[in-house]
Amino acid sequence: MAEAHADPNKDAPYDLIYWHVIPGRGEHIRLCFVEAGVRYSDTAFNEGGMDTLHAYISENNTGDERNPPPLAPPILKHGDLVISQTPNILMYLGPRLGLAANGGNDIFKINELALTALDGLSNEVHNCHHPIAIDLYYEEQKEECLRRVKDWVKHRLPKYLGYFERVLAGKASGEGPWLYGGVLTWADLVFFQTLDGTTYFFRKAVAAARKSGKYDRVFQHYEAVKARPRIAEYLPSVHRQKYSNYGVYRYYEELDVEAE
Repeated sequence: MAEAHADPNKDAPYDLIYWHVIPGRGEHIRLCFVEAGVRYSDTAFNEGGMDTLHAYISENNTGDERNPPPLAPPILKHGDLVISQTPNILMYLGPRLGLAANGGNDIFKINELALTALDGLSNEVHNCHHPIAIDLYYEEQKEECLRRVKDWVKHRLPKYLGYFERVLAGKASGEGPWLYGGVLTWADLVFFQTLDGTTYFFRKAVAAARKSGKYDRVFQHYEAVKARPRIAEYLPSVHRQKYSNYGVYRYYEELDVEAE
């Protein structure tokens, strides 16, 4: 019976298919590989990498016998497996990279924490600079952006920071500073990255939140992830994609506001 559950891709290389100019959602996957010390290829840095990416998301790609075509990156290829969607990839990698606490039902608890961070500090943040339509430029919806941002920093930012402060204070987090089970999991890396990006976008609002003292555990968690030896080496490296006015996390001076 054990052979029936053997992983045929166990020794296959990991291939990340993602854009070459933005950290975006692919950065959560990179951080997992970095923390685990696992080698991977990355189309962002491979010659011809964007040709590979575009082939995967082409309207002409109908997939194969086992894999439906992905809609958009990030995409993970591991042996004959091709999967997309950031949370899906993270749930696949977490147990394989030693980032899933004790496995079993822990996976679902870790996933809910990661999903919450992605919902509030990634998806909602992205919508702050595209509140009307994804296909409209920021410059075409600036008035609506400012209105949304003012509401977001007043109501949504403290909601999510307060939630994770409670998680870190709760018994299920373990003996700190991690979110669940007393060990670092992929949820910790997701929360770090989403908070890092949100800090880039909303510098004044996040600085005020830190100064308030209401979220000390949250910012201690952020610094603890940042200090992990492999993460600390990776963050200033050329392989850490830089934020810019593309992708999820952007900086517009006129949107850098504090809660009124």
